[in-house]
Amino acid sequence: MDFFKILGAGAKFNKERFKEDISVFRPAQDAEHQPAPVVDTVPKELDFFGDHGRKKPAQASAVPASQLSGSASQFIAKEDDHAPFKSEAEVAAFLKRHRIKVWGTDVPHPIKSFEMLCKEHGFQPFVLRNLTKFGFAQPTPIQMQAVPVAIHRRDLIANAPTGSGKTLAFLLSILHQVHSEEKQGFRAVVVSPTRELATQIYNHLQNLTTGRRVRVCLMTKASAAQQAQDPALRQKFDILVTTPLRLVHAIQSGEADLAHVRTLVLDEADNLMEAGFLEQVDEILAACTAPGLQISLFSATMPSNVEQMAKTIMKDPVRIIVGTQNTVTEAIDQKLVFVGQEEGKLIELRNMIAGGFKPPCLIFVQSIERAKELFHELVYEGINVEAIHSERTQVQRNRIVQKFRSGELWVLICTELMARGIDFKGVNLVINYDFPQTAQSYIHRIGRTGRAGRPGKAITYFTKDDAPHLKTVVNVMRASGCDVPEWMLKLRNPSKRDKKKAKRAPAARDAISTVPAYDAKRQKHKRQIVEQSKAKKQRLAEAQDAADH
Repeated sequence: MDFFKILGAGAKFNKERFKEDISVFRPAQDAEHQPAPVVDTVPKELDFFGDHGRKKPAQASAVPASQLSGSASQFIAKEDDHAPFKSEAEVAAFLKRHRIKVWGTDVPHPIKSFEMLCKEHGFQPFVLRNLTKFGFAQPTPIQMQAVPVAIHRRDLIANAPTGSGKTLAFLLSILHQVHSEEKQGFRAVVVSPTRELATQIYNHLQNLTTGRRVRVCLMTKASAAQQAQDPALRQKFDILVTTPLRLVHAIQSGEADLAHVRTLVLDEADNLMEAGFLEQVDEILAACTAPGLQISLFSATMPSNVEQMAKTIMKDPVRIIVGTQNTVTEAIDQKLVFVGQEEGKLIELRNMIAGGFKPPCLIFVQSIERAKELFHELVYEGINVEAIHSERTQVQRNRIVQKFRSGELWVLICTELMARGIDFKGVNLVINYDFPQTAQSYIHRIGRTGRAGRPGKAITYFTKDDAPHLKTVVNVMRASGCDVPEWMLKLRNPSKRDKKKAKRAPAARDAISTVPAYDAKRQKHKRQIVEQSKAKKQRLAEAQDAADH
């Protein structure tokens, strides 16, 4: 009968002509002669398909049309959040709904909720309790798939947008494995490119291990010196969070023993796999001598050459991509602003401030010198501003970050030091004062806003000199779903030579100043330095000629 109903869907039926036939399927009217509702069964005499007396399954309630374009969580029925998957087709539909793409052999099924970690994977109750305590209600797409993969001790390459919860994804699997293994020194190591990011990861771990005896070490100069004085202290830690150079020094001096490490996580892996860090990463890998080492790579950007290099040190890795590779979240409103020459940037910035803006705001520049120059220009405008860069001491950097997090600072001027991984809650605006050198730099810079589903705005200034590299940012904006003018889409992509040149060294720019005398003085000083360098080379050449004769 269900089959006949489907065949007859949409057909016109003359109820007046066939009212006697309809009465066969309709019960008698009630006392007030009101027609009773039609019963969705048939008499036994007409039950050709044996449907009589069979209990019909409960029909799912219709989903309002208004929810069809909402967040992914709207498509998951709450009563099914804890139920395991029944078929591979259901898994495939779940992954597609959350825009999760997976490559690899024998990939574990994703999780629908954090409760499934306890029911299916044997997580300790304290993990779920701390997740609830610190406001983690539902897993994000990267957490849904990356956590089960890591729990099964599979090597992993994970690529997800900024602010999508990658840190929690690898910390959950580390906590589960460390808690279930015998204590014997460092068993998990997390390596990040900057001290600020390492400190942030350490703080997350402290929150997740509340109420449990899981010892986490943030390796700094102070902690390394303390461990050198007390060798027994090294065995008391379970998890190590550090930067690559600090860890290499600790390995070479015998202050850190990685012989029992079974899990190695490289956060912001594309940065760590570049020339500046690659040798240090190799030395760290060589020190992890335990059999069956699990390696996980996480980043918002993962160029193909980095993936190929990573696969040479990994065994049958699972690759996960959330959304579109090398893009930013759609929650960020991206905008390109043409300012003409270099002087137009400061004018545009001052006009925006005078017109009113909603702090907190991050401003990215390409060098330490330019960060200092912009700071001196804005501080005299009465703006609550600070600058953070590598020439600041660690105490100063920590103090500035804390003031920005607490809202005491409105505007923070940064170099690339703060572009990766740092999670500032509620950043409303990111300004690329200097044009980013690469697409990866652009993605990580503007990824400081629009985190965890919150809306954000990103403005990028560009001049005539930046035109050859403009298409790099335009491609990211288009892939992220932003409206881009037609003329920008017709721009040519930068050549490989241009990309290498931009990546190797930032563009030469005039000083940030509205004071002509100051600018002239700086230009004169630069000329003097160039002339002195030329004179020195000339003297060396003359001395060499004299020696030859």
